[in-house]
Amino acid sequence: MLPRLLQSNSSFGLVHKTTLKKTVHTKSFAILPNATALVLAAMCIAGTLVAPSALRCQESIAPFCSELKQVVPIATTKERFSSIVGKSREGNFSEARLVLKGWSECSLYGAGTYTCDSGHFQTVQEAEQQQARMLQNIQACLGEGWVEAKDRFSARYAVLQHAKHPISITLSTDQIDEKQHVVRLILFVRRS
Repeated sequence: MLPRLLQSNSSFGLVHKTTLKKTVHTKSFAILPNATALVLAAMCIAGTLVAPSALRCQESIAPFCSELKQVVPIATTKERFSSIVGKSREGNFSEARLVLKGWSECSLYGAGTYTCDSGHFQTVQEAEQQQARMLQNIQACLGEGWVEAKDRFSARYAVLQHAKHPISITLSTDQIDEKQHVVRLILFVRRS
C-alpha cells in the first residue's frame, strides 16, 4: 500500500524517505500526500503501529529516541547516572558517555542531572519553534507516563514530568553567544 501512496498525485508534502527506509529501502526524498504524511505521523504519536514498526516510527520522529530511552531509566536507579559518567569537566560537570543522537555538549551535573544542547539557531524564534517540536517528539518517544507541566510553561521553557518516578525533563532556549541560540534538554531527578 505504501509504494502506491508514494505515487499519488494529490496535494503533496515532502517527507524524507529515511523515515520509511525499512519499508521503501531508499534514502532519497519522496513526495507523499499531505494526508498520508499526517496519518503516518498520527499513527506514530498514537502508538498504533506495532513493534518493530513503532520503534522505527519513533526514531523517524525523534532520531535521539533510543538513547533517550536508555538515559531515562538510568535516572531512576539508585546509582543514577554513575554508569555513564565520562571525563571530568570544569566545576561539578562530567562528560556523558551516552550522547543523544543529533545533540551536542551532553554532560552530567552532579549525581542527578543530564543535559544536552541542540544544534545552533540564528534567532530565538527558530529556537522556540524547535523547542515546541522537540517537546512533541520527546512525548511521542517516551509515551505514556510523561505529562507536560502546563503551569511551568512559557515560549522559552517547558517541563515534562514522569507520573510515577521523580524525574523531569525541561526544554529551554538559551543564547550561547550574541548570535547563536540552542534548545537545552535537562533531565533531572526531582528531590522529594
